[in-house]
Amino acid sequence: MVNEKVEQTAEKKTKATAVKASSKKDTTKKTAAKKTTAAKKTTTKKKAATTKKAAAPKLVIVESPAKAKTIQKYLGKGYEVMASMGHIRDLPKSRLGVDIENGFKPEYIDIRGKGELRNELKKKAKKSSFVYLATDPDREGEAISWHLSNMLGLDNNQENRVTFNEITKKVVNESIAAPRAIDQNLVDAQQARRILDRIVGYKISPLLWAKVKRGLSAGRVQSVALRIICDREDEINAFIPEEYWTIDVTLNVKGEKKPLVAKFYGDENGKIQIHNQSELDAILKEIESCEYKVLEVKKGERTKKPPLPFRTSTLQQEASKHLNFSTQKTMRLAQQLYEGVDIKGSGTVGLITYLRTDSTRVSEEAEAAASEYISANYGADYVGGSVDTKKNTAKIQDAHEAIRPTDLNRSPAIVKDSLSRDLFRLYQLIWNRFAASCMTPAVYETTSVTIGAGKYRFHVSASKVKFDGFMSVYSLDEEKSDRVFLSKSLDETSELTEEEIEPKQHFTQPPAHFTEASLVKTLEELGIGRPSTYAPTITTILGRRYIVKENKNLYVSELGEVVNNIMKEAFPEIVDERFTANMESLLDKVEEGTVDWKMIIRNFYPDLDAAVKAAEAELEKVKIEDEVTDVVCEQCGRHMVIKYGPHGRFLACPGFPECRNTKPYFEKIGVACPKCGKDIVLKKTKKGRKYYGCENNPDCDFMSWQKPSKVPCPQCGGYMVEKGNKLVCADEQCGYVMEKPETSEE
Repeated sequence: MVNEKVEQTAEKKTKATAVKASSKKDTTKKTAAKKTTAAKKTTTKKKAATTKKAAAPKLVIVESPAKAKTIQKYLGKGYEVMASMGHIRDLPKSRLGVDIENGFKPEYIDIRGKGELRNELKKKAKKSSFVYLATDPDREGEAISWHLSNMLGLDNNQENRVTFNEITKKVVNESIAAPRAIDQNLVDAQQARRILDRIVGYKISPLLWAKVKRGLSAGRVQSVALRIICDREDEINAFIPEEYWTIDVTLNVKGEKKPLVAKFYGDENGKIQIHNQSELDAILKEIESCEYKVLEVKKGERTKKPPLPFRTSTLQQEASKHLNFSTQKTMRLAQQLYEGVDIKGSGTVGLITYLRTDSTRVSEEAEAAASEYISANYGADYVGGSVDTKKNTAKIQDAHEAIRPTDLNRSPAIVKDSLSRDLFRLYQLIWNRFAASCMTPAVYETTSVTIGAGKYRFHVSASKVKFDGFMSVYSLDEEKSDRVFLSKSLDETSELTEEEIEPKQHFTQPPAHFTEASLVKTLEELGIGRPSTYAPTITTILGRRYIVKENKNLYVSELGEVVNNIMKEAFPEIVDERFTANMESLLDKVEEGTVDWKMIIRNFYPDLDAAVKAAEAELEKVKIEDEVTDVVCEQCGRHMVIKYGPHGRFLACPGFPECRNTKPYFEKIGVACPKCGKDIVLKKTKKGRKYYGCENNPDCDFMSWQKPSKVPCPQCGGYMVEKGNKLVCADEQCGYVMEKPETSEE
């Protein structure tokens, strides 16, 4: 019984355990099922999110709307292209924005007025599947991408940076397919330049405000450019013309209808320079009794190489020379051609490669396409070899190709109706120049004749084009052949008789005033600034009215002279060409990754700081007050004071703001007018160029670009002008020169 009970109890326990186990198993199954369902739901959600993210468009950020429009067209669906409208962060305007004490750390702030754009960019970036940073392919563009990356919270090491040397469908798609990481060396190079320029500007400009007027500025590159222009003006003002003579003789050739004109060269020993009338008379007397004979006729050939394709500086120079464009206008138009223009039948098209480059290098693909085009349109004889690139130097950055059309088949004639007049003219210049650079040299037939008259020699030379080569498309700089008739039958047996002999007096000319084109060329040769800085530098010094532009020439204004003199005296290193060129070279090394950008600033700052403190100490000794004149304000009776304005000095009432009366200020120089005896005063043209005129204007029309002296010419009695440390008679025919007496202007 017990056993039965035990067995029954055991059986019950077993059944209970089995039921329990079964129940637990069911519960476990239910829990597992629930977990599986939940996991499936999570996986589905993740897949949906991933699918949704993958389906979201990729965001491409560029700088300008025009560029965005062109690139959007090439990338199509799946991409959204937005413009950052240039920089989105910068140093603050109201303060230095550089932490001098903590390693010169820049204090970047969001640029005012771009809040809505920043929010939109963040919103689009968050929703997009990938963000490409496609700003311009230079250090400024690299810095904009870096700022965008930081603002959007992207990884700076992520490969999302793309650049377009040209904005064409092929290049855009190739670049998008091969992104790279942000180049920190380029970013650091931009930061170094920005911080150096900020330190120079913010440390020095207040001294100019205190000494001259508010609103003036100094700059690392602009101050050197101003110095270069001022030095040229000093050269011109100090230049003393020297007399020289030439002799042209017109000769009849027996048997020929047309005479030839030969130019005096020298004698059998070589070239002779005729300095004055007495030397001329001696030569003419000897020639009088001589017969003219053909001594030698040389025939030959010479070639003229095609020009190199444009780089930034040469484009600016040629556009200034031949189209009369300012550097600023050239860059603005070139930017439009690069970013894209609406072409009938093609939509928005980028017409040229990137516009900021030091290089004349051309891709093999572009050369091959050019050869094919030239062969088809001009003939095989016109196809040149590889483009003759300029030798690389330390001053040349070869990151980009030369400036060229993106497609030579898109000729100026094809796009003319789609472009404004100025855009067309610039595109035509670029197209012609590139086509010419890929063509053969021009060939000239040359003839040189030496004619003897006793021991003296005359030369006649002429040339004509035998094969035009590249000049068939680009002949802006074609050498003009001497318009001299030379008969094919002319030889050593030809009989010559004198028809006329014509001596001419000349005077050597001073160095030419700078134009925008020649200033860009000089800045480039000296290694000052880089392609991206030439136009803004010139624009700044023109905008500050330190220089003025008249008929292409650049002249220093009164204000520019004052600023330059202060800079030379207080900050000689800043305006030193070699120092600035060396600084540019160091900054290039930052770009190459071989020099730390902070090291440059650490080495530069102490000297600048010491110079600023010394200049401030000098200013403290001098009480800066407006110079009071004897001119009485007709509105309130106060004595007017001299102040500096955009065009230089002017008279203003000290009762400002109650009395706002102003007048032009004409400084008397203590010299009587040679025409009417009234005072000569310093005046300015409408644009601000200095000259000396009579106070009795308009009744007296006397004027002189050089400062007249009170010392009369001892030789002819006329007035003399100052040329450096000399006095020169204003009458070129007299040409008397003397040392300037120390008391001449007292």
